[in-house]
Amino acid sequence: RCSAVVRVLVLQAAWALAGGQVRYSVPEEAKGGTVVGRLAQDLGLEAGEAEARRLRLVAQGRRASVEVSGASGALVVSSRLDREELCGKSAPCALRLEVLVERPLRVFHVELEVTDINDNAPIFPAARKNLSIAELSVPGSRFPLEGASDADIGANAQLSYTLSPSDHFRLDVKSKDEKKISVVLVLTKSLDRETIPVHRLVLTASDGGRPSLTGTMELVISVLDANDNAPEFNQSVYKVQLSENIAPGTVFCQLTATDKDEGSNREIYYSFSDTISSKAQDLFIIDKKSGEIRTAGELDFEDIQSYDLEIEARDQGTPPLSSHCSVELEVLDVNDNAPEVSVTSLSVPVPEDASVGTVVALLSVSDRDSGANGRVRCWVWPASPFGLEATFAGSYSLVLREALDRERVSEYEVEVRAEDGGAPSLRGRRGVRVPVSDVNDNAPAFAQAVYTVLARENNAAGAELARLWARDPDEAGNGRVSYSVWEGGVGGGWRPASSYVSFEVRAVDAGEPPLCGNATVQVFVLDENDNAPALLPPAGSGPEAGVGVAGEAWSAAAAGSGSGTQWAWAAWGAPAGQVVAKIRAVDADSGYNAWLRYELWEPRGKGPFRVGLYSGEVSTARALEEADGPRQRLVIVVRDHGEPARSATATLSVSLVEAAEAALAAAAGSSSSSSRSSVGVEMGGGAASAATNVWLVVAICAVSSLFLLAVVLYGASRWAPRAAVLSGPGPTTLVCASEVGSWSYSQRHSRSLCVADGAGKSDLMVFSPNFPPPPPGPAAKDTQPEPSALLDT
Repeated sequence: RCSAVVRVLVLQAAWALAGGQVRYSVPEEAKGGTVVGRLAQDLGLEAGEAEARRLRLVAQGRRASVEVSGASGALVVSSRLDREELCGKSAPCALRLEVLVERPLRVFHVELEVTDINDNAPIFPAARKNLSIAELSVPGSRFPLEGASDADIGANAQLSYTLSPSDHFRLDVKSKDEKKISVVLVLTKSLDRETIPVHRLVLTASDGGRPSLTGTMELVISVLDANDNAPEFNQSVYKVQLSENIAPGTVFCQLTATDKDEGSNREIYYSFSDTISSKAQDLFIIDKKSGEIRTAGELDFEDIQSYDLEIEARDQGTPPLSSHCSVELEVLDVNDNAPEVSVTSLSVPVPEDASVGTVVALLSVSDRDSGANGRVRCWVWPASPFGLEATFAGSYSLVLREALDRERVSEYEVEVRAEDGGAPSLRGRRGVRVPVSDVNDNAPAFAQAVYTVLARENNAAGAELARLWARDPDEAGNGRVSYSVWEGGVGGGWRPASSYVSFEVRAVDAGEPPLCGNATVQVFVLDENDNAPALLPPAGSGPEAGVGVAGEAWSAAAAGSGSGTQWAWAAWGAPAGQVVAKIRAVDADSGYNAWLRYELWEPRGKGPFRVGLYSGEVSTARALEEADGPRQRLVIVVRDHGEPARSATATLSVSLVEAAEAALAAAAGSSSSSSRSSVGVEMGGGAASAATNVWLVVAICAVSSLFLLAVVLYGASRWAPRAAVLSGPGPTTLVCASEVGSWSYSQRHSRSLCVADGAGKSDLMVFSPNFPPPPPGPAAKDTQPEPSALLDT
């Protein structure tokens, strides 16, 4: 019960204190920190007591924008004060604040009045106001406007209105009461949309503050159109020049009509007037909306030179209004016709010997145009060898200006060209084919004055040697050529030819009179390998290098078969490389066909003898021994280099004896070589063997009587140096290939062969050496000689 009584007493004390109220006034928009009043002092608090007793404001549900300074106890502005935000249009604008202190607890009421300042300008509902007024509105017509508003109060909210200067409008402002003002726009002058379609005015509202603030609104007044203007063309007469060859569908005129009205009142449709002819309407088309006039058909200057088109322009107003213009069209002539060239007469072919001035053709030239477009000049292309001569208007003659040559040009494609005087000029052309007939004015001509023919030997009569052709540029019979051998040459019939023969061939054409040409034919006969090598009898020379070759003989069949048997002696103990005999052969052919090589056919294998490949010399391959037997039979094949190669066979019988017997045989053979040769020819194989035995008996019998001589000869043959068989000095024999490749052969005995250098031909020189060659080696005798090298044979 006691605590309840205390609570009642406290409440009564607080209520008593609330009876005292403090009032302050502050202008809106005061800056933060502005002192409104000394609250602590006004409440009767001592200095420093405000902070001790926690003097503070109690919130009242909305922001007061003021606060109590804790140190000084003053009431200060804490944030922006906006009277219009706090109180709106209410006046006065008072804020009720509660201030609380503790120890003891007390509540104070503080009233804060926020005074108005002119911080708000008048505001219209919209920055722009659009009005539409009919063009036919009468002066005095009124159009209400909505006024402006001002958030301030009192004198700051009292508004006045002004209108920008205008000849057609004024402003009527009336106050209905203290709070409402009527603003009316009044038309003072008739409107003309075509003169001023839109009026732009500025309505200004000013308040009563100091300084005064203003607000504006733009009045956009659109004048609504009335169909009070007819369409107008920019030209009353359109003059157009049009070429007659203009293509259909070409726009040649653009009409332009304007209507000062708007909307449907200014929509214009174009059309042809009813006064123009139906033909003109068929030739031209007008676009009713764009006003383009285009061609619908082809114009012809020769038919109609000008057109007069009446055009109507009509708007879509109510009622519609219209206007008219005229289009004067002039058709211009153009050069649209090319000259035409025709041939009225043609005389072909033209003989190539026709005289200058001969008329070849008659021509007619015309042009459908007139004036400069119809004036035509003509010429011939190419100009040579024809030209044009004017006979009378539009007629020309094609004549010959130069001499003709059918062999150079057999036919002419002449083009007659015509050009008119238009701009641009047009050309016509006509081709004329002029063939040239032939006359016999060319003799047959051979491609060469001299023909060289290489013919192989053994040709049968009638065999073709060569083909000759003579060209005659004439035609038909004038160019048909026949050939014959001129009687001044070899004459008619067939006859054998040597290695070279020359004659003339004549070519005659069939013209009138006939013409002829000649050519010389040189025939060179080429060798063929038609002769086999022929063996020659052995030479009757004396002893060679201490070795006697005696008893050489041919069998009875040697002459007919190309083979024979030769006889030779060789001493036992003869060293390797000593010449025993020489096989001699000749070939009647020439060149490679006469180039011989020697091969040892029997015995095969490693025998005691060998033969030189190109020399034919038979020499020892090694030292002879008694084991080789008393006699050796050698078969030697002689071949030429022809294709196919031909050959002959020689048989050489070599008797192996003592050195003394060989020396005696050589001495005896030197004195009776001729008799041995004749005897050898008559004897066969058996006779040759018997003759050998006879000579051996004679030699044995002579040993005793000629012992001293034999000893001397043996010593000489034993100690004398063995040299190669030499031929005596003699004059050089030159054998050369002819310019066509044939070879000539020399029967002179030769020892060396030389092939001369040169790219144009191969020459063979055969000569006898004037100096003794060095002793031949075994390898040098059996190898084929290289070209341009000196070879031992």
